[in-house]
Amino acid sequence: MSKQYSDEVEVARSYYNSQDAHNFYYMVWGGEDLHVGVYENDDEDIFRASRRAVERIASHAGRLDKDTKVIDLGGGFSGSARYLASTYGCHVTVVNLSETENERGRKMNREQGLDHLIDVIDGSYDDVPFDDNHFDVVWSEDAFLHSDQKQKVIQEAARILKAGGDLIFTDPMQTDNCDESVLQPIYGRLNLTEMGSPAEYRRMAKEAGLKEVTFDELGNHLTRHYQRVLEETEKKEGELEGHVSREYLENMKKGLRHWVNGGKEGNLTWGVFHFRK
Repeated sequence: MSKQYSDEVEVARSYYNSQDAHNFYYMVWGGEDLHVGVYENDDEDIFRASRRAVERIASHAGRLDKDTKVIDLGGGFSGSARYLASTYGCHVTVVNLSETENERGRKMNREQGLDHLIDVIDGSYDDVPFDDNHFDVVWSEDAFLHSDQKQKVIQEAARILKAGGDLIFTDPMQTDNCDESVLQPIYGRLNLTEMGSPAEYRRMAKEAGLKEVTFDELGNHLTRHYQRVLEETEKKEGELEGHVSREYLENMKKGLRHWVNGGKEGNLTWGVFHFRK
């Protein structure tokens, strides 16, 4: 029997389960990661930049070793989980909405000999199927924006963290003083009713009993990333033909331009938030 999700969560699940979205992200992002990258130059490979983002996030986590229990909320193809498992020997649990992505993630875990360290669970991060005080690290990359219950997501993260544990996440955000009306094209493209902001996440974390350790502000990389994805999409249109529909590609290019413009106009930001319980 399939799980029951809220309307907003079901929209995200259906989108990421679609063959258009699945093939697009796999072919354009490099096959491992589905999140914003950290770039050393304007022409850098998306896969390399995305992997550098994982490395940068991990640098905020403090101790990571074979005894560290990590949960990745909204883990996509489980690429970050494989990095953590292979680099540090961590046991990682991935909770992710898309059954299609999860099937690919499990297959890649087996192929890379990491399935003994990674569990992939079909589910939503606003109702995590684990007891209180269970994990050392709650990790998430660019996934919380899809929830219309972000406070509940942060509360769930705090609930499942052990005392002294760390919540470390990235998310595309609107800037604190942004007029939401200018972001309606982005809201509409992603079926969002809101986006988080640094101030909102700070408030939600405080209300959930978490203390801010640091915010590694990297907003310029958000703009650069979506510019690179747009360039790669246009470059690979011939390769994508037959795998991704023309309608999807045209809508994607339009949406990517909205992200680029929003970043250039100073209405969007991104970075690594680190909170501790």
